[in-house]
Amino acid sequence: MDTKHVVRAAVPLAVGAVLLAGCGGSSSGGGGGTTSSGGKTFTIACQGPLTGDNAALGINICDGAKLAIDQANAKGDLSFKLAYKGVDDQGDPTKAPAAAQSEVGDSNVIAIVGPAFSGATQASEQYFTEANLASVTASATLPTLTDPSNHFTTFFRTVATDSSQGAGAADYIAKVLKATKVYSVNDGSAYGQGLAKELESNLTKDNVSVTKDSVPAGTKQYATEASKIASSGADLVYYSGYYADAGPFAKSLKAAGFKGTFMSDDGTKDPNFVKLAGSSAAEGALLTCPCSDPQSSQAASNFVTDYKAAFNQDAGTYSAEAFDAANTIIAAMKAVSGTITRSAVVTALKSIDYQGITKQVKFQSNGELSSTTVYLYKVKNGTISYLGPIDQLIGG
Repeated sequence: MDTKHVVRAAVPLAVGAVLLAGCGGSSSGGGGGTTSSGGKTFTIACQGPLTGDNAALGINICDGAKLAIDQANAKGDLSFKLAYKGVDDQGDPTKAPAAAQSEVGDSNVIAIVGPAFSGATQASEQYFTEANLASVTASATLPTLTDPSNHFTTFFRTVATDSSQGAGAADYIAKVLKATKVYSVNDGSAYGQGLAKELESNLTKDNVSVTKDSVPAGTKQYATEASKIASSGADLVYYSGYYADAGPFAKSLKAAGFKGTFMSDDGTKDPNFVKLAGSSAAEGALLTCPCSDPQSSQAASNFVTDYKAAFNQDAGTYSAEAFDAANTIIAAMKAVSGTITRSAVVTALKSIDYQGITKQVKFQSNGELSSTTVYLYKVKNGTISYLGPIDQLIGG
C-alpha cells in the first residue's frame, strides 16, 4: 500500500470524530444528537478496511459514502443534519465484531454503509440485526449473506453477488477466451472461497476442465504454486481474492514462465495490483467486477468531478456504489414519517425506490437487488481499463 493511502486512511476517522464531537446528547436507538439550531444530527458510519494491506478498497468505499453525506448537508434541504464516522475493521472477520459493536453502541449511528468485505460482513451482521441497525453494503458479494438461515434481517446490498460474477467470468472464459483448462486459486477467505465455488461450478457447466487450489491470504510467496501452475498446461488462472496477494501471485506466475491468461475479481481491481505485480506481469490481466465504471457513465459525471475535487484522486472500485448506498440511506431517512429511529430506517429501506448513479436501488424482501450486471476490465499499458458489461461482450 502506498503512503498516500496510509495518510488518507486516517482522514475519515478524524473527520468522523470531529463531527461526532459536535453532536451533543442523543436518544437511544439512533435518536441523534441535538444541534445548536435545534435540529438533530444522525451519524452514518462506514465500516471497512481503512488500514492494512487492502486498505485502498475500504478507503474508496468510505470516501464515496462521505461525499454523499457532505453533499446532502451542503444542499440544505434536510430536516436533520448528518455526520460521518469511519470504522476500521481491516477487512478482518476477527476484528469485525468489535467494529460492529462500536457502531451499535454509538446511539447516534442510524445506519451503516458496509461492511466492505464479505468475511467481515458475515461476522458483523448478527450485531446489527440484534440492534435493528441497517447495513447497506456496496461491495460484500458473498451470495450466502442473504441466506434466510442467517437471520440477517437488517442487511441490504447495492451490488450483484458472486453468483453473477462467477457465472459471468466462467461464460467469458469459455465462450470468448475459449479456454479449455483453467486453474482456480482462492485465498481461503469467505469471499475468495465463495467466488471460487461459483466460478468452478459454472466452468464445469461450460465443459471447461478445472483444477482447484487454495493458498491462504498473506502467504506472499507464490513460487511453488506458480511453478505447479506453469507446468500444468492451464490456459488461464483465475484468482479469487484481494490485490495484496493477487499482485505477488501474478508476479510469481510471470517469473515461473506461465504463458496463459491471468484473471481475477473485484478484490483485485485496484491500481495497487499493478504496482505489486509489476507492469510486465500485470499487463493483459482481466478483472471481473460487479462495479460499474463511473468515468464512462454520463449519469455519474458530476460524481466523478466532485470526488476528484474532494479527495484529489479518481473514484476507485465501489466508490460510486458506496455513494449510492449512502444516498439510499439518506432517502430512506427522508421517507420516514415521524421520528427517525434505527428501526424506522430499516422499514423505509425495505420499500425504497431510489435512482442512483450506478443503478436503480430497489431491494427485494431479502435485501438483494434485482440487478445482476457484472463488468470486465483489462490492464492496458499499466492502467486498469474498462471493457464493458460481460453479457454484452459475450453477445458481441
